[in-house]
Amino acid sequence: MKTAAALTGAALGAPSLLRGRERRPNVLLIIADDLAAWMTGCYGNRVIWTPHIDRLAAGGTRFENGFVCTPICSPSRATLMTGRIPPQTGIHDWLTPRPIANPPQGQARLPRSWRDEIFISDLLKEEGYSCGYSGKWHLGENGRPQHGYGFWYTQDRPNLNRNPNMFRGTEPVSEKGYIADLIHQEGIRFLEQVRDRREPWFLTLSHFNPHTPYAGHPQKYYDLYAQEDFESVGFEPKRRDALREAELMDDPVANMRGAAASTTALDDRIGWMLDYLDDNGLAENTLVLFVGDNGYLHGRHGLWSKGEAAWPPVMYEEVLQVPTLWRWPGRIESGAVRRELVSFYDILPTLCDLLGIRLPREGNYCGRRCGPLLRGRRPAGWVDRVYAYLGNTYCVREPRYKYVMRNQGFGPNELWDLATDPTEHRNRIGDPALAGVTDRLRGELVTWLRRHGEKWAVLPFEKGRV
Repeated sequence: MKTAAALTGAALGAPSLLRGRERRPNVLLIIADDLAAWMTGCYGNRVIWTPHIDRLAAGGTRFENGFVCTPICSPSRATLMTGRIPPQTGIHDWLTPRPIANPPQGQARLPRSWRDEIFISDLLKEEGYSCGYSGKWHLGENGRPQHGYGFWYTQDRPNLNRNPNMFRGTEPVSEKGYIADLIHQEGIRFLEQVRDRREPWFLTLSHFNPHTPYAGHPQKYYDLYAQEDFESVGFEPKRRDALREAELMDDPVANMRGAAASTTALDDRIGWMLDYLDDNGLAENTLVLFVGDNGYLHGRHGLWSKGEAAWPPVMYEEVLQVPTLWRWPGRIESGAVRRELVSFYDILPTLCDLLGIRLPREGNYCGRRCGPLLRGRRPAGWVDRVYAYLGNTYCVREPRYKYVMRNQGFGPNELWDLATDPTEHRNRIGDPALAGVTDRLRGELVTWLRRHGEKWAVLPFEKGRV
């Protein structure tokens, strides 16, 4: 495997959030599984109880328009960790030993190049960080510590909320208890191991909540929502074009109660971790980043799941927008809300910028440095545009318009005017009044795909497609 040091190029800029020769901060990355932005209080949900996620937002900067590049777990996590997109990493879909053939879903094998990818943890390890991982991995080889992580606690067989099978290092262990408690406790165990060392630490807490199944959470969380009908959540008449997890639409309110219970259980564990940082004098010098790995529909548009809720894949706002919260007391604006559009591929360059770490030279990164935004300043030349990708479906999103292109432009395609139709119910593709918008966005999307490795996009792109 190539080392990060061997690939580093020019620094992204002066370590502007570090003062003099002070020690770099600790870094805590918290990942929620299948948590959409709309499911949290700080993003406007008044039904699902998330006081600690909201507390984290109040103490830092919340990106109102934080997007994933791929609205499904494995490729989204790959982009988060590497700053690179599916054509570059070779992870195009969720990893499973049993992919679905028709319509195609899932990916059985990792590309040979995967071990050469440079992770956030590789870069921080090179800079002297102690790195620990606790929770869901879903990036292949769960039972092998890798990418600079010296502390390793991951799942063997995933998505068991009670008594899960895990790996501690390379050793399989049959655990007793609730999965979110176990992940939290192992994170604390890592922090106790490194608390007296001189070097900073990087901890990734990767929770399963609120992923299915919805059984197995502590009863008190179900009790919170026992009478809730979720009228404000946006359920629509059932459509039968859902693929995986279609059975969940048979009783959407009951399943929404389970998802809400799982979300609030997650929120409590985040609160416990924030309390630990406070109680141990770690909060002031710990950079915290909280994200969901993809969004989720939960009955909106008549569908339940994420990007592969229907075929071809969907790119609705609910599956792309995730909570994106940054906190570093005294260095990042507190209680701020940024409305710029940012994506998962921006996270690695931003961390490098904040920490004064060099970015790998050969990555062909499409991400941007968001450090100025976290300090309350919009950088000159900032372009408010993000891109998304899943299977045969590609997307470009600007503040007002979103263009979705499928099957290399042959469709079915979509154009959404989010100013007049924020819930995406009136597809404007083919509308003569917006033909110029369609042409412009299609050109931007194909140019981006060509630049970052999508092979078909290097061919002459035919006129006449919408």
